[in-house]
Amino acid sequence: MKSVLMVAEKPSLAASLAAILSNGRCTAKRGTGNGCSTHEWTGSFRNEGSVHFRMTSVCGHVMSLDFPSKYNSWDKVEPVALFGCPTEKKETNPKQHMRTFLAHEARGCEYLVLWLDCDKEGENICFEVMDAVQTVIQNVYSKTVTYRAHFSAITEKDIKGAMETLGHPNENEAKSVDARQELDLRIGCAFTRFQTKFFQDRYGDLDSTLISYGPCQTPTLGFCVKRHDDIQTFKPESFWYLQMLAGQPEFTLQWARGRVFKKDIAIMLLNRVKEHKEAMVESVTSKETFKSKPQALNTVELMRICSSGLGIGPFQAMQIAERLYTQGYISYPRTETNQYPTNFDLPAVLKVLQPSGDFGEEARAILGDIQAPRKGKDAGDHPPITPMKLGTRHDFDRDTWRVYEFICRHFMGTLSRDLKYRVTTAKLKAGLETFACTANVLMDAGFTKVMTWQAFGRDEPMPPFVQGTQVAINDVRLAESQTGPPEYLTEAELITLMEQHGIGTDASIPVHINNICQRNYVNIDTGRRLIPTTLGIVLVHGYQKIDPELVLPTMRTEVERMLTLIAQGTADFQDVLRHAIKIFKLKFMYFVKNIDNMDSLFEVSFSPLAESGKAHSRCGKCRRYMKYIQTKPARLHCSHCDETYSLPMGNVKVYREFKCPLDDFDLLAFSTGVKGRSFPFCPYCYNHPPFSDMPHLGGCNTCTHATCPHSLNTLGISGCVECPTGVLVLDCTLAPSWKLGCNRCDVIINCFKGATKITVEEAKCQECGAQQVNVVYKSDKSKFKDGSEEKSGCIFCSSDFSHLVEKHRAVASRPVRGGGARGGKAGGRGGGGAAGAAVVGGAVPPGGGPGGAGGGGRAGRGGRQPKDKMAQLAAYFV
Repeated sequence: MKSVLMVAEKPSLAASLAAILSNGRCTAKRGTGNGCSTHEWTGSFRNEGSVHFRMTSVCGHVMSLDFPSKYNSWDKVEPVALFGCPTEKKETNPKQHMRTFLAHEARGCEYLVLWLDCDKEGENICFEVMDAVQTVIQNVYSKTVTYRAHFSAITEKDIKGAMETLGHPNENEAKSVDARQELDLRIGCAFTRFQTKFFQDRYGDLDSTLISYGPCQTPTLGFCVKRHDDIQTFKPESFWYLQMLAGQPEFTLQWARGRVFKKDIAIMLLNRVKEHKEAMVESVTSKETFKSKPQALNTVELMRICSSGLGIGPFQAMQIAERLYTQGYISYPRTETNQYPTNFDLPAVLKVLQPSGDFGEEARAILGDIQAPRKGKDAGDHPPITPMKLGTRHDFDRDTWRVYEFICRHFMGTLSRDLKYRVTTAKLKAGLETFACTANVLMDAGFTKVMTWQAFGRDEPMPPFVQGTQVAINDVRLAESQTGPPEYLTEAELITLMEQHGIGTDASIPVHINNICQRNYVNIDTGRRLIPTTLGIVLVHGYQKIDPELVLPTMRTEVERMLTLIAQGTADFQDVLRHAIKIFKLKFMYFVKNIDNMDSLFEVSFSPLAESGKAHSRCGKCRRYMKYIQTKPARLHCSHCDETYSLPMGNVKVYREFKCPLDDFDLLAFSTGVKGRSFPFCPYCYNHPPFSDMPHLGGCNTCTHATCPHSLNTLGISGCVECPTGVLVLDCTLAPSWKLGCNRCDVIINCFKGATKITVEEAKCQECGAQQVNVVYKSDKSKFKDGSEEKSGCIFCSSDFSHLVEKHRAVASRPVRGGGARGGKAGGRGGGGAAGAAVVGGAVPPGGGPGGAGGGGRAGRGGRQPKDKMAQLAAYFV
């Protein structure tokens, strides 16, 4: 029997698809640590008869584009080099081992059916999956082996219909995504690296970790700053207008001229009107007016309404919509189409909504009087967003219910009648001046019966005027007012501008808005209005001084046009890339050359580093105090040496009077609290690792110095149970609150609270291979059961320590490599045999344990030491 591998975009989607395609008869098994289950059943497939189906999933993109590791150093690589350096695909989440997982699931399969989301990103993931299984499934790029399912809703009708009409992946659309990824990577990283280093090395109160540039993000910020500039440069202007009070009951009539900007002219016209005691009723007209029902719902409109009507930001709104889609409550939420297909079964959807206790009555009423929906735009992607399954408010949290209810009511509104009301207008003339009043009276609530937030309001009283008659003028007033500035952009208005100028796609628009908020370029105020910060304003004004096209939407619009040509197959992928990269490289070089124009704006808006922060710790070069700048990003700045050192975000204090033996900088202690991570570090080594196996931005717990009392070599205990390369290191910074912390992940083990001294010994545990420790308590505060002051043993195996170590359990270690002087990649930590470990919050899994993050045990310990000083130095530095 042949086998068919089927791959969905998310685990929850795979479960729903398998249940539908197998008619609920599939069996499931958990994946290997990446959260992706596999569902299996037997059924018929095309002309093959009975086959074995295997349905699994990915978790979004399998691969992401990045630079090779040697180009990831901000200090060693000039940003301009990023426009021409090679790129490579890397696994998006290496811990999931997704490529290995897919290849394993593809073993023994002859066919591949791809159930990825039906958009350009989905097409791109299709080819990532095909690349992962190409060594397992023969001829995977053949149209007779790999198929593509196209669907818009997780319903039995849609899914089984898609299975009957399988197509093939679209390589051109996948390449257009590759092109966008490469352009955004090269352009964004080059500009971001340059301007981040340039300005963070000069100013201390930027309060932003990254000063980023993005081909879509920056024009989005530009819209917000332009509105801010319009408000700041607005000059109010006084104007005057007339109001007439006439009739019985009295009505206020508005002046036909609207307003005038010359006071003397307004007074002259007022006096002319006052010459008349009565006004002639020139006309009284009445006509029926309609307010059109909404068009079918697309992504942009959903984001606009969620922001302006529900107070839910576009990023959160799309997350909610995606969950509703994967759970089968709505159709695919990423679509530009706002017109239902001609064959769309509208009554069937209404029947689904009939039993609802919240809007079922409205659904039944509309079902008996379905109106033709409005025409819209058919973008050829997916049908409009439509409810697919009935939910109740008890099925969701508050915001999810509000979004779902809106989608349901909006759908019903599109099939309702238009709102109809009667407008009565009376026009009165006094001399040469005309005044008018109107009254609106509801005739048919139409779609507002179900879309209640757009309700008509109260009927207005009809004006008591008869055409051709004279009406007494009760009063004529001259009123003064001023023109007002525009308000700051709302998210809904920004989304509209982005759509009009082609900035981003329906999928990326919420991401770009979220980015400018997270970068501290704008703040969200009441009414979800976007107010630019000083940093955002200065950045945009700086781009405008150097090269306005960097912030205008025109450049991105042109790039999007070229990417569309790739997707349509009418432009060559490489030609478009070369052309766009060449243009932006020239713009970048011009930007760098003229950066002083932007810097002049930063100078008047932000404080120099030398004037920021407080004296903190001594520089190892000049032995003067450096200043600690706590605003994002946290830094130490030495004004004498004009050097700046990045720090971890958290609580940073001077670590007693210790100094780094390599560079004489004061050691610092980083902490996120007693229950959080903490470690000592040297600010110079943190930024400039002295050893090749010490990571950038690593603390003393990753340093392989042979003799330093704070290094990994001295305080390491055993390999970590949770991650393959981590080492559990004794943390002394918060003594007498002691703990072991992994130097790679967040595993923490609290131990020996109140002990006065703990040292890591040369000896290893005979059972688990972890380094033994010596623990000392004061005589009157000993926590050993026999009351002794000092004991040595293994943290994980010793019965004397078991009640003093939280959540510990000794387990067999992973196999480890033989040790050397440096002890391998992670600095020589590892067990030689079995290692004990503990993880706060859970037990160690059977068969897994802290293991060979390096070579057998601690580097140099247990092996023969070099005999002379030169040999020691050679072993240390080589």
